[in-house]
Amino acid sequence: MMRTRIATKAALACVLALSTACENEQTTADLTSLPTVAAPPYICDQIPLKAVALMTGVRNPLVRGFFDLSADVGDGSCAVYRRDGDRLKVLQVILTPARVPGEVEEELEGATPLPEIVSGSIGYYFKDPHGERHAAQAVLARGKAELSVQLVYGVKGRDNAADVLALMKLIAPKLITSASAPSPSASATPKGK
Repeated sequence: MMRTRIATKAALACVLALSTACENEQTTADLTSLPTVAAPPYICDQIPLKAVALMTGVRNPLVRGFFDLSADVGDGSCAVYRRDGDRLKVLQVILTPARVPGEVEEELEGATPLPEIVSGSIGYYFKDPHGERHAAQAVLARGKAELSVQLVYGVKGRDNAADVLALMKLIAPKLITSASAPSPSASATPKGK
């Protein structure tokens, strides 16, 4: 009987130690930088899963969406959700062909301009000033195409604005197609071969 009590106490101590270790593992932010090169596996055929896992903290996400890059200007979206609880949306990437030229310039106020990720592109990114959800967003436009990376729930302790910028650098060259480029007549420099 005495051995049973000791064994029970030892088992409880092990369970508590393991649960504490698991909690600490979940609350510690992985501060690894996002990859600089897109590599499989991908979600929605275009977005590197490793980058998504780092910036959202979700290792096995529920994913919905696709991109259609067969048209003149691509179209589509990809939403990433947590699998547990209410299945909250943590990330959304949207590619739309309905951009009105000049809108991005108007939206730049209060945001950090994106570098020219794709030739002829313009964009911005910012972090949620309230910081409660660690949200951030990046928007890139080229011609009539717009690509938006919306981090709805980021990881506490990471540079969430840098994460949306890094993801934009990974996916924009594939998703903002050459067909979305401004017409050659709009360019000041002629293109020669």
